[in-house]
Parts: sequence; structure tokens; C-alpha cells
Amino acid sequence: MIHEELQKLEKLAVQVSKKIEWVTAENEQLKARLAILELELEQKEQEIDHFKNKIKISNIVDNRPVNPEDATEMSDLINNYIQEIDHLITYLSE
Repeated sequence: MIHEELQKLEKLAVQVSKKIEWVTAENEQLKARLAILELELEQKEQEIDHFKNKIKISNIVDNRPVNPEDATEMSDLINNYIQEIDHLITYLSE
């Protein structure tokens, strides 16, 4: 009787161990997939921001009215680009 119960418990322990291994493997796969999806999301968000900047620039070029927040943001962005270009010119001049 005790021997049979021990065998049942051992069988259950083996099943639980296999289930834990399976769940652990699935968890690792899901973590990897999540990391990939987070990178893809970040890339898509950057593409959207880039596209928004293109639209703002297009509006400025076409002399369309741009709301002040966008104009300020674009001005800051252009100033940052100019500073980066200045740094690159200085670096290349050395």
C-alpha cells in the first residue's frame, strides 16, 4: 500500500517536473518574442516620429500655418541638427 502510494507520488513528481520544464521553456520563448516585439514597436514609433517631422517640414515649406508648439519643436530639432553638423565639421577639420 505505501509502496503504491510512493510510486504514484513519484509519477506525479515526474509529471510536475516535466510540466515545469515545459512552462520554463515557454516562458523563455515568450520573453524572447516580447523583446523582439518591443524592438519592432520602438522602430515603428521612430518611423512615425520621422513621418510626423516630415509633415511638419512640408507644412513649413508650403507656408501653411503650423501651430506654435510644432514650430517650436521643429526649431529646436533644426537647431540640434545644426549643432550636430557643426560638431561633425569641427571633427572632420581636425
